[in-house]
Amino acid sequence: MKLKNIALSALTMAIAAGCATTDQQPKHEWKQDKEYNITILHTNDNHGNFWQNKYGERGMAARATLINNIRAEVKAEGGSVLLLSGGDINTGVPESDLQDAEPDFIGMNMIGYDAMTLGNHEFDNPLDVLAKQEGWANFPFISANIYKDGKRMFDAYKIFNKEGIKIAVIGLTTEDTAKIGNPEFISELEFRDPKVEAKAIIAELKETENPDVIIAATHMGHYLNGDNGSNAPGDVQLARYLNEGDLDMIVGGHSQEPLCMEGAEYAKFKPGQDCTPDVQNGTDIVQAHEWGKYVGRADYTFKNGEFTLQSYNLIPVNLKKKIKVDGKKKRVLIQNEIAQDPAVFAKLKPFQEKGQVALGIKIGYSDGLLQGDRDIVRNNQTNLGRLIATAHMQRAKADFGVMNSGGVRASIEAGVITYKDVLTVQPFGNIVTYVEMSGAEVIDYLNVVATKMKDSGAFAQFAGISMTVANKQVSNVVIAGNAIDLKKTYRFTIPSFNAAGGDGYPKITTHSAFVNTGYVDAEVLKEFIEANSPINVADFEPKNDMVYN
Repeated sequence: MKLKNIALSALTMAIAAGCATTDQQPKHEWKQDKEYNITILHTNDNHGNFWQNKYGERGMAARATLINNIRAEVKAEGGSVLLLSGGDINTGVPESDLQDAEPDFIGMNMIGYDAMTLGNHEFDNPLDVLAKQEGWANFPFISANIYKDGKRMFDAYKIFNKEGIKIAVIGLTTEDTAKIGNPEFISELEFRDPKVEAKAIIAELKETENPDVIIAATHMGHYLNGDNGSNAPGDVQLARYLNEGDLDMIVGGHSQEPLCMEGAEYAKFKPGQDCTPDVQNGTDIVQAHEWGKYVGRADYTFKNGEFTLQSYNLIPVNLKKKIKVDGKKKRVLIQNEIAQDPAVFAKLKPFQEKGQVALGIKIGYSDGLLQGDRDIVRNNQTNLGRLIATAHMQRAKADFGVMNSGGVRASIEAGVITYKDVLTVQPFGNIVTYVEMSGAEVIDYLNVVATKMKDSGAFAQFAGISMTVANKQVSNVVIAGNAIDLKKTYRFTIPSFNAAGGDGYPKITTHSAFVNTGYVDAEVLKEFIEANSPINVADFEPKNDMVYN
């Protein structure tokens, strides 16, 4: 139960007494003692998944059917629906990446999104691509804390009127975008503290708009009990920073959680199970995992100024589980199948087919799994991280290679490797760069890069070098089988994103011996696989040459 306006009690008394409200506060349009039903639907971290996967899971056509069915159900009961996105529409699926996510925004238009906050991956491309995407969208992009030339780049909020209930939706983007966004594209932008911006916007809204409900659509991440580690503060810190009751709800993204709680801990959630949102300082916090796997549904009632959550659910979009049938594993639907919306399916199919033509080309073969899963590659050296660093190193004729784990976006399964597999692993279009440094400079560089915290995209993968990492310093550094010589010159590769300062790496683009090779990382990886196929994964397995104490 949350009362949203400081002036609400006085306003209610004034209405009851038949008095006029002041000109400075807009009047409420809802009726006393009437209960209204409002459903908030949400998704986040789409990452190019406009089409169903090879198992028939996810996809915008099925999502459209689900959301339209919910709208019809809610409307029949006299309620209203608001559909929000927590951002990161871009980057992850090659068919989408090659077409600047145009099919994704077309799909969102057809589904009828009301607003979207900006995610950090909206800045993976040049700003003119972002401007083009904003032009494609029939819904507003909102973010209160992104500035250019001292002015907000996007609207800070949007107001929606649902049956006389005024709902303000504020957009907020992680300030980490400044270090994890591509420095080549965001150097002129400023990502201010979203907590501070939110507090200022809420004060402004109360004075000028007098909303009944305030929601934040964020791309900041949810970190249990506010423990954000090396990440910028997320939704929990945001809720705690504000005055209790100032914010009704946070629709989040970025950490890609199926955000369901069991007490003060994350629940061991499985698709189809009940889901309880987090509540911090009177604010409900939700997040719908990633890739359109789920549509989050929050059913609220509004009565006399109180906005109360009645039920919450993460609805799987044709997700499947493996079961054994006659001794063999089979994938079966977790819940009833959601039909593909025929109009959305027909509109998006040509985009899928166009992408498939270019991506289905076989480029090689692997005799085992090349490990790039997010939870593993951001915490450990892996064979895929090493293979990529090796490919870069060989192309540049370097002594060793450095690869940020955030640039490794998926695993490659054993068997045939296609161009699509490569672009799924490396979708950002970074350039392989190298620099030549003295051994002493290399040590200084590694003291920053090799000590990056685990469980972050900054965690570094290496090839051609070994070392011990302890107490935020490196030691026992060996390159090409020999202990590092502080006076000798070494060449090493690094993605252009990190060379420009991305992930908090030292900026080396101004170094006198820095070279941009012009080779796109995915193309280098593709050519390496073609030249070395079949890939023997054992050749790239970590051999305890990186020791972390």
